Amino acid sequence: MATITGVVITLNEAANIEACLASLANVCDELIVVDSGSTDATCRLAEQAGARVIAQPYLGDGPQKNVGPAQASNRWVLSLDADERLTDEAIKAIRGLELDNSEQEAFALRRRNYLGSRWIKTCGWYPDYCVRLFDRERTAFSDSRQHASIPASNATRLDADIDHYSFANLSELFTKASGRFSSRAAKIMYLKGKKANALSPFVHGTNAFVRKYVFQRGFSSGLDGMSVALSAAVNAYLKYAKLLELQRDSQVREAEDFDRIW
Repeated sequence: MATITGVVITLNEAANIEACLASLANVCDELIVVDSGSTDATCRLAEQAGARVIAQPYLGDGPQKNVGPAQASNRWVLSLDADERLTDEAIKAIRGLELDNSEQEAFALRRRNYLGSRWIKTCGWYPDYCVRLFDRERTAFSDSRQHASIPASNATRLDADIDHYSFANLSELFTKASGRFSSRAAKIMYLKGKKANALSPFVHGTNAFVRKYVFQRGFSSGLDGMSVALSAAVNAYLKYAKLLELQRDSQVREAEDFDRIW
């Protein structure tokens, strides 16, 4: 099997980092953690797990995720978020790849997104294919500061999953949607010059709910499907309402730190 470098970006991930690195260690001979100023035990636990820790103030999602690969010793990089884990089938699939002779530039894995311990299979949460294993000499994460991805033109989809422990409970699902997720999105849209009007929050919020609950069959997942659809609606509504507020209210705009997206 070709040598692989595992990379994780962190900020106060003491509860997750050990399990994440242990998962990566099944297929990686080098581990790198790029930390953006954790105040908990993240860095100490990462070093104890055998990872090299790189301190890097947060640059935004894509630029931050490119820091580790740039300093990797290996050509192939496996990037996970701290709340993600390789399943046994993913480990087996990766071990079976002949990466040294591969013509592919990247490989994608399905992602099982969890709410608590519940695997949500509807609402567009599965199969959620994400490129995670890539040749750093041929591709990298996009420069997007939010939800960056790897724009690989010929990524191969592996028949295997990774586990993503997205939200600990329903409270966290709604707190993140109404809080930092929507605030971050609003600031990014404002910086890009995107405009909103009085109807934008309602229209985007309604569209998000209908897409998740109806077209992506959230209705078949009971309360969890309804909750995911509602949280998506809240997130969409608030990010456009916050964007409109930034446009209209100079006091709010002047008090905002646009250099701090996270």
